[in-house]
Amino acid sequence: MAAGAAGWREVGDGVFVRRHADLDLNCGLVVGDGACLVVDTRCHLGEGRALAEAVRAVTPHPWTVVNTHDHYDHCFGNAAFRPADVWGHRRCAEGLAATGEAQRAAVVAGLRADGDPAAELVAIAPIDVPDHLVDDVAVLDVGGRPVTLRHLGRGHTDSDLVVAVADVVFAGDLVEEGNPPAMEDAFPLEWAATLDALLGLVRGPVVPGHGAVVDAAFVTAQRDELAGLARWLTDPGADAPFDEATRETARGRL
Repeated sequence: MAAGAAGWREVGDGVFVRRHADLDLNCGLVVGDGACLVVDTRCHLGEGRALAEAVRAVTPHPWTVVNTHDHYDHCFGNAAFRPADVWGHRRCAEGLAATGEAQRAAVVAGLRADGDPAAELVAIAPIDVPDHLVDDVAVLDVGGRPVTLRHLGRGHTDSDLVVAVADVVFAGDLVEEGNPPAMEDAFPLEWAATLDALLGLVRGPVVPGHGAVVDAAFVTAQRDELAGLARWLTDPGADAPFDEATRETARGRL
């Protein structure tokens, strides 16, 4: 099966993104010589296994996994890739261990209320915590390809990791396309500065956690909106970007 038939889009040489209808979620794949790297693993074991099958449509090589942060939609599929190494920020591992059960309960309740059969799959999803931890930066050798994991600061969570390979950056939910940045675990006064640091890495495509692949201009615009939101939070008389729900959620984070 070809990469395209398995849902992958090549955004760089041997660098792929798979965009899923559920939650408009992006997962990544980096293919090296005899090894590959998977970026995020979806919402539950069944989705993780489907992602693993899609990876096998591109490469037979052994895989390593990176979680960009500790939210269920990016890491509850981890067990499908074991016994591979799973990398994450140190606080990603701590946060997932502390909040995984609560995240699962909240998601299951919402899905059951909607009559979504995926609720029962999420209900039994293994909570598999990253076991290779990053504080600031780590460089992985993926079949001769250097892949850099960086924590640039707090933004969507306190544990966001950016994955950079060649001229492609996987930004996780530090960048979102199609919807306003999600604020539930966010640091709205710091997020714009973290995107400033991210922009220093951008040389080509930026893969957001959700939505279409974007570029530096999009990240700059989102940075500016988040800076405006921070100004409004500290000065309610300032012009306020984003909708009222986003602003109120951000204010609740202070």
